[in-house]
Amino acid sequence: MSTPPARRGRPPQTEQQADQVRARIVLATAEVFAEQGSRGLSVARIIEKAGLARPTFYRYFANATEPLHALLTVSNDDLVGGIRDALDRTEQPVELGINMIEAYLHWAGGHGPMLAPLFAELHDPGSPVSAYRERAIDAIRILVRTKITALGRPTPTDLDLDTALQTCEFVVYRISAAAPHGEPTPETIHTARSTMIRGVLAMLGIREDIEYALTIPDLFEPATDR
Repeated sequence: MSTPPARRGRPPQTEQQADQVRARIVLATAEVFAEQGSRGLSVARIIEKAGLARPTFYRYFANATEPLHALLTVSNDDLVGGIRDALDRTEQPVELGINMIEAYLHWAGGHGPMLAPLFAELHDPGSPVSAYRERAIDAIRILVRTKITALGRPTPTDLDLDTALQTCEFVVYRISAAAPHGEPTPETIHTARSTMIRGVLAMLGIREDIEYALTIPDLFEPATDR
């Protein structure tokens, strides 16, 4: 029986090599998204950023939207996971708002220039970003309600909870969009943190929590006095 001829062409990739190429495509997608938003995504732009051939792209993804979904999944997991960890280490009500805000700021810090288009498309029903945002908010609502109840506080209304979460979103967006490369200065983050804490306390706290917060130095001082 004759030996079959050796196969010609590219040798098979290892799983590690395949993961590296996939990550390269996703990273290039993040760069295009940061520049163009989701509507500006195209395979041509992604492969140009990645320095890859079109057939290589299609070996891993069917279209330009698939690597964006991979990006948004990681973003959601990071945000929800960060808030879950923050709430797990919360032992008293005032800490809840502070720790949750730290989680939002940490999450935002990992997005760089991608953060501006991400926020710009949060409420755009035609963007895949909007659906991912709704899934993240749904998960966060459950986490916050569960923790507040465990701390012996009344369950917040839907309006109060959504207002608190949107306050966090808005402040993070404002300070990041105004900063070069999406990286606010420590002074800006300090001011934003205080603003977010005051907003969350007003929505989710009770009088006792606010009275305690009033004893925290600088928290309720005007930003211009700092």
